[in-house]
Amino acid sequence: MTDLFNSLAFVGKVKAKLHRSIEGTIKTVTVSLDPSGKYFASILTEAEGDNPVVSTDGKVIGVDLGLTHFAITSDGCKVSKYDNPKHLAKHEKNLKRKQQKLAKKQKGSNSRNQAKKTVAKVYERVTKSRQDFLHKLSRKLVNENQVVVVENLNVKGMVRNHNLAKAISDVGWGTFVNFLAYKLEKKGGKLVEIDRWFPSSKLCSNCYYQIDELPLDIREWNCPHCGTRHDRDVNAATNIRAEGIRILQTDGTAVSANGGEVRPKLGRKSVLRHSPTMLEAYTIVAST
Repeated sequence: MTDLFNSLAFVGKVKAKLHRSIEGTIKTVTVSLDPSGKYFASILTEAEGDNPVVSTDGKVIGVDLGLTHFAITSDGCKVSKYDNPKHLAKHEKNLKRKQQKLAKKQKGSNSRNQAKKTVAKVYERVTKSRQDFLHKLSRKLVNENQVVVVENLNVKGMVRNHNLAKAISDVGWGTFVNFLAYKLEKKGGKLVEIDRWFPSSKLCSNCYYQIDELPLDIREWNCPHCGTRHDRDVNAATNIRAEGIRILQTDGTAVSANGGEVRPKLGRKSVLRHSPTMLEAYTIVAST
């Protein structure tokens, strides 16, 4: 990173660290102060260039998001599992100690304000480690595949389950899919979302027989029709990929189905809801 001085109208020149070089014409600069006491400047720029042509000519991967494993992927031949880092759990004991110290401080005192910043710094470390993991995994999947298929998850509805709310909030599924969306868009790839009600776990990926019930604690099951034994998450990732291919073919898009059979029916199309706006804004850390 490069040290530089930037001029701000209300304070004059301040020393800052530039995360990366600025390209294009600067349109807006937004300065913000986070709870840990650090100032950030997000710079929105406009650069000339042609948008990449969207193509589905390449590898297609299905991604099933979960809690035990953050992501299980299937490209029709190979299945990969990525463990859930559980960022918040790693810092939970330290966070609890810091919050207890904060609770003992007198309201309005300088020591209480300092304790608040200490707690905020712990949350900042959690956020940064989560963002780092999500960026690296999304970049890996985008670099290796042209089409990524995911489920349209109702995260807001899922966090109403008090037993899973903390774990669901910690994994950052929504942020991860947004990262996939804008990185694929920049590459000329495609993100396909399938309907959240599509029975990806309950459907046998071998014969397409659908079972009625599959409780969350059942991680493996045998298909009563063809006898195939399924890992719940691997089966879901395989079905998600096949359904994404079916949606693309229904829309008239040419897509390679190498490595996996394409189901002729089942499933419904969902609308892409993600917006990559502001995710590529340049960020400067400044100190007065």
